[in-house]
Amino acid sequence: MEQIPYAWLLLGAGALWLFRSYMQGGKYRKNTTALGKVVVITGANTGIGKETARELAKRGATIYMACRDMKKCEKARQELIKDTCNENIHGIKLDLASLTSIKEFADHFKKIETRLDILINNAGIMACPRMVTEDGFEMQIGVNHLGHFYLTNLLLDLLKKSAPSRIVVLSSLAHAMGSFKKNDFLSEHSYKPSKVYTHSKIANILFAHELAKRLQGTKVTVNSLHPGVVESELMRYNSIINNQFLGPIANVLKWPFFKTTANGAQTTIFAALDPDLELVSGVYFSDCQPKKTTSVARDDDLAKWLWDESDRLINLKLAQLDLK
Repeated sequence: MEQIPYAWLLLGAGALWLFRSYMQGGKYRKNTTALGKVVVITGANTGIGKETARELAKRGATIYMACRDMKKCEKARQELIKDTCNENIHGIKLDLASLTSIKEFADHFKKIETRLDILINNAGIMACPRMVTEDGFEMQIGVNHLGHFYLTNLLLDLLKKSAPSRIVVLSSLAHAMGSFKKNDFLSEHSYKPSKVYTHSKIANILFAHELAKRLQGTKVTVNSLHPGVVESELMRYNSIINNQFLGPIANVLKWPFFKTTANGAQTTIFAALDPDLELVSGVYFSDCQPKKTTSVARDDDLAKWLWDESDRLINLKLAQLDLK
């Protein structure tokens, strides 16, 4: 068998590396300070949320890591303090699958802070087996949308008080890969994990779209984004990645295509800090650039329906829990 020349191997490796570098996407390169900013990041103990917290802490922000698992949160918090030399990094328990936990988080946060400059709705769950939240909502729509919907509304008074302020909603390009299930919003009649994930990601954009309209004139902006295809714990339920035989192969094959978590956080940092976006609201970004969504995610009537239905579902449950 003829051997492949060493030079060709080097050329191939270089081309692969250049391709991977290209796939890492756009980066936020401005040295914008976050000094004096108070920031809440959901799901900040791992993945994109953790890297977002790291970068904003480096820039001087006071960070509140809103996390479900406080043991993991504390470990990540100590790491971030050491890496950034910023002591103003705090952890507060938040389980987005529990309206009670969300209310407790908001009440506690308001007791210790008088302002909120940036809210980053980062946490999420992807393509999991059908489960329900503590309050009986399907888990993906419950965590990815309804939990953040309730949290954002509870914190709006502080965001308005602190204006100009920003809300950043993480969605996904996956919003373009399926439909919105208006007639089966909580997936009670059918359930396909990846399709329901798409459904929840459309909901993220619709929520940001409607909220941006409702916040006009307040100097509180809200934008949504696709962080990229990122190597993170979000894929914990992927059957191929978790297969003992196929997983190692998949991990090698995906290396050129997946962003690192640090690069996956770039568009979030851009949306949270870029001075040029101070008055920009209701826009969807990817790779630090505005991008067009599907027509479903821009549907004004559907966005209003989603707001009203989310409000109805949460208030119905709150009435049962007496959490108001």
